[in-house]
Amino acid sequence: MQRYPSDTSDAQWELIEPLLPDVRTGGRTEKHPRRAIVDAILYVVRNGCAWRALPADFPPWQTVYWYFNQWEQAKVTEQILPVVRGQLRVQEGRNPEPSGG
Repeated sequence: MQRYPSDTSDAQWELIEPLLPDVRTGGRTEKHPRRAIVDAILYVVRNGCAWRALPADFPPWQTVYWYFNQWEQAKVTEQILPVVRGQLRVQEGRNPEPSGG
């Protein structure tokens, strides 16, 4: 169920989830679903709000920010963007790969 326009659709989540780093084993279990973390990051990016201004129905901003930093250091965004961009281009009836510069 999408609460905000920035939330991932089921189709987007199917593309993104396998690109996220594996869940660590042996430590604490993850308290919040990864999709909620991704949706919170997208909310901040799309709305340009401060991390502290995340609505209360998202995981705590500190948790979201921690994941954002971890995934940025692991260059996860650089892996996700081409996949999502390609999907959007296909939906628009275009070639998944740009042909011009």
